[in-house]
This record gives sequence, structure tokens and C-alpha cells, in this order.
Amino acid sequence: MAGQSLNSIKTRLKSVESTRQITKAMELVSTSKLRRAKERAEGSRGYHEELTAALSRILSLSEEDQENQYISDREVKRTCYIVVAGDRGLAGGYNSNIFKLADKMRKENDVVLPIGKKARDYFARKKAETIDVGYETVTSVGSGGATDIATLLCSEYKEGSFDRIVVVYTKFVSMINQRAEYEQLLPLSVEKNKKEAYEDFDAICDVTVNELVENLVPFCVSGLLYSALCEAEASEHGMRRNAMNSANKNADEIIGELHLKYNRARQAAITQEITEIVSGAEAL
Repeated sequence: MAGQSLNSIKTRLKSVESTRQITKAMELVSTSKLRRAKERAEGSRGYHEELTAALSRILSLSEEDQENQYISDREVKRTCYIVVAGDRGLAGGYNSNIFKLADKMRKENDVVLPIGKKARDYFARKKAETIDVGYETVTSVGSGGATDIATLLCSEYKEGSFDRIVVVYTKFVSMINQRAEYEQLLPLSVEKNKKEAYEDFDAICDVTVNELVENLVPFCVSGLLYSALCEAEASEHGMRRNAMNSANKNADEIIGELHLKYNRARQAAITQEITEIVSGAEAL
């Protein structure tokens, strides 16, 4: 019995140690990828802020009664949700938090543009109406892909296929804090900034304000979407790193307990053998 107990403990100990090696390697990989993704996320934040500020200054030059279709609010009958999830699992609540938020917001007649393998699979199971843009993974989109998606969505928005575009993603707050949230891409929420309006606009530009805005909005939407993708990628690596770190700590605790059980079982086996030897000697 003691031999069987020792063998079972050794088998489980070997299994946990092997699992810990895998989770430790995954933690190191996620940490390495997180550094680069964090730099991209921080670098992308200023782009759409500056472009939105530029749009605000440009719109301040237009007449009060002139409205642009990308800016004006309209009755929302149908919404397009861009849902950015992960390409893999083992990232804690990263994917489930996004899906919970998307399901809470989404209505029956809304359409979904899933980005990431997990998002594609999830909404396929839900049998939701989706838009396929041909990108299998989040990392395959890039800035060029974000521009392609923004151009397509702006065109569909102009044609009235939907009345609002919202991106649902995970914002990277810090190394240990990532938050699922959403941001409206269209119509843009831009306030006119007359204090910083461009001077001599007619002298430096040969198109009207609305024509210029029409050309700039797809780039603005592209910047917002690319920023969300960078935030989501950094968040995924951050949550996977935290999940693997927790798994390593749990494995260390289990290994410690198994070593203690093994030593106790080994001590009991030795004691039993000594007792049997002494008993046999006395019998002689």
C-alpha cells in the first residue's frame, strides 16, 4: 500500500511539474509580447485624438445649418458592433468579459463584425448576422486592415445599412488592470472648436468644409479602430500573463503539498519496514 501511494504521488508530482513548465513558458512569452503591444497601444492613443481635434477645428468653419452625415445623429434602427476578442484562450476572463458586454448591448436586428478567432466562433454559434472582412486573427489586421474595414463601414453607413457603429474591446489600463468597454465610431461625437479654428481656410484649401470632412472621417474611424485593436492586443497578453502567473503560483503550492505528502508517505514506509524487520528478528 505504501509503495502504491508513493508511486501515485510521484506520478502526480511529475504531471504538475510538467504543467508548471508549460505555464511558466507561456508567462514569459506573454510578458515579452506584452512589452511590444503596450508600446503600440500607448503610441496609437494620440493619433485619433489629434485627428478629432483637427475635425473639430474644421467643423467650426462651417455654417450652423450645415450638417454632415458622419456627424449628425439619426434615429438608430440598426447598429453594427465591431467585437474584438482573442485568437486563443488561457487568458482568464478576457474573451468572456467581451462577449458578456456585447450580448448586453446587442439587439436582435443588429449586425456584428467579429475580429479574432474566438469572436468568429462565438457569434457563429450564436447564429448572429455577421460581416466577414477576411481577417482571421487580430494580429493580421494591422493599420492597413483597419483602414480597409473603416472604408467599408463608412460606405455601408452612408448607404444606411446601419445607423450607428460601435467597437467593443478591452482597454489596457495597466499591467494588472484591463477593462472591457465600448466606443462609438459613427456618428462621430465632435464639438465645434471656434477658438482654435483654422484661419484663411479658403486660401489654403480648394474644397468645402463638408467635402474635407467626408474625406477625413474614414481616416478618423480607421485611427479609432486601430487604437482599439492595439489596446485589445495588449490587454490579451496582459490577462494571459496574469492568468499564467496565477497558475504558476497554484502549481507551486500543489508541488509543495505533494512533496510534503511524499516525504510523509516515504517516512511511513520506512517505519513500517523497520517494524517488520524488528518483529521478524524477535520471532526468531
